[in-house]
Amino acid sequence: MSTSFEPFTPANGAAGGPRSQEWSWQDDDRSWNTQAQDPWAQPQQPSYSGYPQQQPYEQPYQQSYQQPDPYQQQYQQTYQQPQQTWTPPAPVKPRGNRTRPLLIGLAVALVAVLGWQVIRVEFMIKSSNDLAEKVGASQGRSEELERRLTSVFDPEGVAEGVLPSVFRVRAGEFTGTAFAVGQANGRTSLFTNYHVVEGTFEGGGRQVALERGNTRINATIVKVDPGKDLALLRANREITPLEVASGDVKPGQEVMAVGAPLGLEDSVSTGVISAFRDTEDGPTIQFDAPINPGNSGGPVVNASKQVVGIATAKARDAEGIGLAIPIEVACETLGACGNG
Repeated sequence: MSTSFEPFTPANGAAGGPRSQEWSWQDDDRSWNTQAQDPWAQPQQPSYSGYPQQQPYEQPYQQSYQQPDPYQQQYQQTYQQPQQTWTPPAPVKPRGNRTRPLLIGLAVALVAVLGWQVIRVEFMIKSSNDLAEKVGASQGRSEELERRLTSVFDPEGVAEGVLPSVFRVRAGEFTGTAFAVGQANGRTSLFTNYHVVEGTFEGGGRQVALERGNTRINATIVKVDPGKDLALLRANREITPLEVASGDVKPGQEVMAVGAPLGLEDSVSTGVISAFRDTEDGPTIQFDAPINPGNSGGPVVNASKQVVGIATAKARDAEGIGLAIPIEVACETLGACGNG
């Protein structure tokens, strides 16, 4: 846009053309012409009487030529750098602040797990101790039950276990009973009473026969003790020996007498220990199981199938009074228990 202007029109609108006004300046003021002739001199603004001190043409001229340039505005809008304001950076939290809660949580979880494990281990230990106590008590009851079962007398079972080791002895005209007590090197040692083999031994003979059913085994008299009425036989054949009882017998203990009364082999009778007596012939076991001639030298066994004595005599004109030599005495005297 452009604006019309009149550079020489007075601002207060006074009459008169521009040229007439110019000539009036030349007539009244000579210094103007001088300045006009010098192109390098600075023009001086005249003062007019009746006019304001400000030049009347300056303001419209400036208004007319000081319009903003649209291209300049566009350039300024395009390339002018935006004013940047400084904003302080946000405080950076330390990395540890982020991991600290996690670490605390892990520590708490670990402590909880360890505590649970400790409680569980204590519970397991307590359970193990309780179980051990129960097992110990059960074992004690089992041992007691086994002991009671062992003490329970089973005549059939005892006879079945003992009879294969017991034989009828034929020594000349006399018969009696013998039983195996030990074996070694294919030979078996047997006990019997001396009075069973006395006739053969006194006659200089040493050979006797062991019979059981259809089985007949030759045996030799190897040692005798007439004072204790004991004799040791040896057979060149393996025979299962009977186990020897340890400890003292007690009155009331159930026993079985095994032998060949009156020559009747594989005979058994049961009773109890009546008493344990010391006599002039030495220690003697009294029992009430029936015995007869032919039982001499036979074993008296307990409920555990162990030999407690050797039947040797019975009271005349009385019932239920039998006598036996303690097995310990026979083993000490003849020295053949457990070995050949």
